[in-house]
Amino acid sequence: MILTYVEIRDNKIKKSSLEVLSEAKRRAAELDEDAAAVLFGQAVEGLAPDLFGCGASRVFLMDNPALAQYSTQAYAAALAALARKVNPSAIFFPATSLGRDLAPRLAARLGVALASDCTKVVVKDGRLEFTRPIFAGKAVLSLTLSSLPQVATLRPNVFPLEKAAGQGEVVRGDYEPAAGQDRAQVVEVVGERGGELDVTEADVVISGGRGMKGPENFGLLKELSALIPRSAVGASRSAVDSGWIGHQHQVGQTGKTVSPNVYMAFGISGAIQHLAGMSSSKVIVAVNKDPDAPIFKVADFGVVGDLFQVIPALKEELRKLRSE
Repeated sequence: MILTYVEIRDNKIKKSSLEVLSEAKRRAAELDEDAAAVLFGQAVEGLAPDLFGCGASRVFLMDNPALAQYSTQAYAAALAALARKVNPSAIFFPATSLGRDLAPRLAARLGVALASDCTKVVVKDGRLEFTRPIFAGKAVLSLTLSSLPQVATLRPNVFPLEKAAGQGEVVRGDYEPAAGQDRAQVVEVVGERGGELDVTEADVVISGGRGMKGPENFGLLKELSALIPRSAVGASRSAVDSGWIGHQHQVGQTGKTVSPNVYMAFGISGAIQHLAGMSSSKVIVAVNKDPDAPIFKVADFGVVGDLFQVIPALKEELRKLRSE
């Protein structure tokens, strides 16, 4: 059995978790195994049908008020106990901020290895083989894990999401937190105003760098994003360090790794640290005044020009398309 950890935000399943579950189903079928999912939270049983539709034959439900808010210690302990009970051959996580926090802690509790930020999973000689970028995206590494269960995080927006009618079994589990287990407690989650889509889950990421010249000009990118469905605004580290936009928008080695269908880079030179976070994008569009900017070496389409002229023209064309 390949088990998928399902991340929930605002009582909704994150798209990245459904992508991971779909991949687990595909690989499990090749191994003649089942795919299953695990749900932690409070009053979340109603989400199970969505998981059956993405390939889960069983949903392990840990419904407890103590799990209503994410806690690293509590979630890792509960998941480790479940893993020891059901003995999955592999456990997949989305490579989100939460997944990157929880997966290594689970691996440590179980004493097993971890393959992180994987962009490909195949079955070779009856075993799972994982592929992940290394050296800031300059090379890729393929590896197998000898320990069981095999724990891996899978990069969002890389693995296709497949939905179909499906049914399965809900397996309810008991969870009682150990005394003194939680050394930290989440008391409140404050979302960003406006409820913007996270860059890791966006189909289109529109990023700005030092060429934006100031925080006021990121409004241009937000206006552009408003015209494109499932898009989000990103930024380079230089723009974030300058205080022009929040860190949650940062794309790169020290920010978030994204793999959208389209990545648009405005005024970003393309330092290797930034490329490490977006080079797996399916289509890259770059706009920069410097024809020798490194970003053009990875771009599928490039415009050498003033972004303050390009953005208004692009917005106008998008408005025309929306009105047709």
